Amino acid sequence: MVHQISVFLENRAGQLAEITGILADNNIDLRAISIAETSDYGILRMIVDDAEKTTNILLQGGYILSMTPVLVIAVPDQPGGLVPVLSTLAEGSIDIEYMYSLFLHTDGKAYMVFRVPEEEKFVALLATHGITPCTAEELGLG
Repeated sequence: MVHQISVFLENRAGQLAEITGILADNNIDLRAISIAETSDYGILRMIVDDAEKTTNILLQGGYILSMTPVLVIAVPDQPGGLVPVLSTLAEGSIDIEYMYSLFLHTDGKAYMVFRVPEEEKFVALLATHGITPCTAEELGLG
């Protein structure tokens, strides 16, 4: 299971630099990052090499956060590589809450992070197409 950390940030300059500085100071490797914002606050979604350590450090620093399981799917790192996964979502009429990519690229594969409301249905449909989600261990995440 891959865990994503979502941190709620106020909209002010320097917030992202602050958090990435905390990660660097604690030798935590950032593997993926996504930012969504509203006029009042932002949500920083990230995958790191040690989610538990990161969560503890950020909570001690007073940040408001949550940890959420997400699916990571390896896709061919080539034009159209994402199409089979997105077609599977369409086939099952499964909505995407959000998606973003990992920094990691290995053996001709790129890695996409998905958050969907019907995770079990999505995993079952992927399996019918010979696609399985990556595990935290496969991605080198602790």
